[in-house]
Parts: sequence; C-alpha cells; structure tokens
Amino acid sequence: MTCVLVVDDEPQMLRALHLNLTARGYDVVTAEDGTAALNQLALREPDVIVLDLGLPDIDGLDVIRAVRTGSQVPIVVLSARVGSSDKVSALDLGADDFVTKPFDMNELLARLRAATRRAAPEPVRRGRVEFGGAEVDLEAKTATREGAPVHLTPTEWHLLELLLRNPGKLITQRHLLTALRGQPDHTDPSYLRIYMAQLRKKLEQEPGRPRHLLTEPGMGYRFNP
Repeated sequence: MTCVLVVDDEPQMLRALHLNLTARGYDVVTAEDGTAALNQLALREPDVIVLDLGLPDIDGLDVIRAVRTGSQVPIVVLSARVGSSDKVSALDLGADDFVTKPFDMNELLARLRAATRRAAPEPVRRGRVEFGGAEVDLEAKTATREGAPVHLTPTEWHLLELLLRNPGKLITQRHLLTALRGQPDHTDPSYLRIYMAQLRKKLEQEPGRPRHLLTEPGMGYRFNP
C-alpha cells in the first residue's frame, strides 16, 4: 500500500484529501503544518508527499529544502500559488511536480502515480544483489565476499535484507529498530550501530570507509548499490 503524507493547513482540504486517497487504497498520514510534517517524516518516510506551500509556521519551500537534506521521497506540491516564480522555486528545490488549486482529483491521482513510478527503485532480481566484492542471495540466505562464504547472524540478515530490498532509500532508525526489536518505543541507536559495524566488517571492502552500507547521521541508514 502506497503511503502518502498530506500537508495542508486547511482542515476541509485535509479531510477531503484523506477521504479521497483512502478510498482509492492509499495509506494516508496528515499534517497541518510544516513542523508536524517534518516530525512525521522523522518517524516514517512515506512513498510520496503532497505539500501545500502556504503553511502557517514554515513556508512550504523551506519544507522542501528541509526534506531534501536527507530524503529523495517524491514531493507533489498542491498550492493556490499560481505565480511561475513559486513553481520554479519549488521545482528547483527538489519538488517533483506542481498542481495548482483548485484541482481535479483524477489529475492529482495521475500525478501521484507518475511520481511514485519515477521514484520506484529497480527491483531486486531473483533476490540476488552484488555490491563491491560482495554477493548476497536474499532468497537462499547466502552471502560471499570475494568468493568466500560469509556467515551472518539472523539479526544481521534481517537488517541487511531491509536495506537491500530498498536500494537508495533512507530507512529511518525508528523503522529499523521497530522491525528488528518489535518495539516502536525502542530508540537506542547504539543497537543499530553495532550491527551495522558488523555488516560492514563482513561485506564492505573498506569497513572504515563504507561505500554501500551508509549512515545518514541522526536519521537512519541507506543501501547505496
């Protein structure tokens, strides 16, 4: 199910978008201002963001700027601003599309589908991933480095699979901790650092200077193919 973060300070618009998107099978998360949007993003990265520019606390352009410091999640701007300068600024800052209010719901849905298609990573073919000198078969649960077998613990396998099946995507610390520990309130980052260090030692050519299993400070981790 595609997760959409909808950011708009108009309660009626927020409700309308929530109802329409939910009815069409989207998992919808809402935020009424920029601060709430960034807080939601820290908890869980959506598949796409629908963003109004005229927010009460942080200008929508600044929200785009903040999102793009650590995420490439698609952003579809939905705004009453009609000036070309706003559109150009939003797109230059990293927005993927711009829809002007009032809008047609079918058009917005088409823009959302297009944005998520463009952002979809290349699927992991046959569960086999190669990076650096390592080769990982996620289906057979086998790994080698420079042709030599590598033993991974069940926790290391779980963490590695979460990253490899989402190439290029930032996976937040909270999401990883919840997946590994089953406790959404478990927030000790040292737990992840220990296992990431072990994975790098086993799979990276230079564990101290990783090229594929990357840390995004304060946010989470990313697999760079």
